[in-house]
Amino acid sequence: QVSQDQVILSHSPLRLFSQFHQKCMLMAGQGPVEENAQNLGFKHVVTIEALRKAYPLLDMVDQSRRPKELPPPTIGFPTIEGVILFGEPVRWETSLQLIIDVLLSNGNPGAELEAIPYPHLPVLACNMDLLWMAEAKMPRFGHGTFLLCLENIYKKVTGRELKYEALIGKPSTVTYRYAEYLIQEQAKKQGWKAPIQRLYAIGDNPMSDVYGANLYNSYLKSAQQNQVKAANPQIEDHLGVESCKSILVCTGVYRHNAGVPSKPEECNSETVFHGHRDFCFDPSLLEASYIVHDVNEAVQLAFEKEDWS
Repeated sequence: QVSQDQVILSHSPLRLFSQFHQKCMLMAGQGPVEENAQNLGFKHVVTIEALRKAYPLLDMVDQSRRPKELPPPTIGFPTIEGVILFGEPVRWETSLQLIIDVLLSNGNPGAELEAIPYPHLPVLACNMDLLWMAEAKMPRFGHGTFLLCLENIYKKVTGRELKYEALIGKPSTVTYRYAEYLIQEQAKKQGWKAPIQRLYAIGDNPMSDVYGANLYNSYLKSAQQNQVKAANPQIEDHLGVESCKSILVCTGVYRHNAGVPSKPEECNSETVFHGHRDFCFDPSLLEASYIVHDVNEAVQLAFEKEDWS
């Protein structure tokens, strides 16, 4: 049986951002976002739907949802102090509009400010995948596509860049560092004495899974050379992992000969980059350490490399 501390979702590292746990945070996404936020330590959350109901004049794209008569003024609704983007919402136009409203109003969508506040309220985003693979033959839009829309709307409206307090999920080093931390904790519970020196990251998306694992591997090498602190300052000590190998499987987004060069020297600046705006594109980080057919082969490969087979 897999316990909660053995599974890392894109939003799991939000547990570490305790400076926001007592603040009133707007949550965007779908599914049980309130429950997820509370499980992560957030005490005061507001959903997009709650905000829409409190300010019915904000959501105006869908004519069927517009109020038939002028509603009374909103009284007593809390000031929003930050925004957390869990994942792609169902109604993009509603979430895009209301999130922009919150940023432009400094957390008070009913207020009229003389100037647009900048820097804006803190924004934390989880999951940056532009595309993901479902049952359809072609990849589907992911949360990265929603973030792309939000960033471009904000810049078009204000002339300034949308800034993130944190980007969480692959390929962020925060996520891989958090994974390393949990792996070390599991090792302690099992009573393992030998230090864990190598990690294997398995995924089907070169732009997130492979790129993130290779980016973290670069961080580990840099940490060893420079004796720097860990990627997340709230986990203070570095725990001794020396490398993170990326294993690419062919059962999802990735297909052989589908735009990802097999050799780093074949990469060039014209390679299409599906990664997030805030991650500098290094084509060499798209090359997986290993390419296998599926997850079973990936696990067997790791066993072989560690002489466990």
